[in-house]
Amino acid sequence: MIQTNVSLKPYNTFGIDVKAKAFAVFNSIESLRSILSANSDLPIFILGGGSNILFTKDVEALVLKNELVGVELIKENDTDVLVKAGAGVIWHEFVLFAIENGWGGVENLSLIPGNVGASPMQNIGAYGVEIKDVFESLEALSLETLKIETIDNETCKFAYRESIFKHQAKGKYIITTVTFRLSKKPNFKTSYGAIQEEIEKMGAELSIRTISNAVIQIRQSKLPNPKVLGNAGSFFKNPVISKDLFSELIIKFPNMPNYPQVNGDIKLAAGWLIETAGWKGKRIGNVGMHEKQALVLVNYGSASGFELLEHSQRVIDSVMEQFGVELEREVNIC
Repeated sequence: MIQTNVSLKPYNTFGIDVKAKAFAVFNSIESLRSILSANSDLPIFILGGGSNILFTKDVEALVLKNELVGVELIKENDTDVLVKAGAGVIWHEFVLFAIENGWGGVENLSLIPGNVGASPMQNIGAYGVEIKDVFESLEALSLETLKIETIDNETCKFAYRESIFKHQAKGKYIITTVTFRLSKKPNFKTSYGAIQEEIEKMGAELSIRTISNAVIQIRQSKLPNPKVLGNAGSFFKNPVISKDLFSELIIKFPNMPNYPQVNGDIKLAAGWLIETAGWKGKRIGNVGMHEKQALVLVNYGSASGFELLEHSQRVIDSVMEQFGVELEREVNIC
């Protein structure tokens, strides 16, 4: 069941060729427990879809590829359904499954790469919707006890691209299933980005399917296919700054996109900052920010993880120098 010295190039969307000291795939709780019990001397590294990670070195651990699949309806009433999905289910396939059944809530999250299990870890979001809006609970195997625990929405401590699994619970659990509360009477969200404009171009009746199709069209028009160009989607978070700093910046940059937050802070568009700083489409060797979307760091060839990390730091330093705003990487660095 365990392989050694395995290349992880096929398992990460940047296409970085690093080695795992040990590697195994699990597709059941029983096989997962068996692997963990037999290899308690090695640190554990969980790998899902590999779409939110940048490898900069070999992984001196047992890398476990999560392939827990299956989707089931576990409860419903007149307005909602509770749907449980295996952590190894491909996220976009889950979205399409929900749409096929007429369940709303995740259509704005169409075509986001990765697996279901990563969605609560990152509190993934797009076009005005985040996982916390539809998340009910998850089941996870405790690495300490090897028992399954249920963790609810409140316990996850969701924030912008944040959850407990990036902090207090990091490295302590393996997510096995995620349960979502979806709606039979969806509340359409089309005001964010160009969704409404795209739907009008399509000339289609408003529905969860047309919203999904619009999101797919927008994403495909702007974002590179990782099978063609190595990338992990949006590499940076949209920064949130104080109202005082924003008041200074908007005088210098009156066209700066901005999104006021409930607490008075202001969220800025990282892509706009990067593009204004001159990095959109700029290439250095085999790395660069994509020509159609400045948020996307691209591996144009055989760049190493370190080269990509180094380029991201150039962008961070440049934006800080021009705007006094510090960008934060959204992608996990390993």
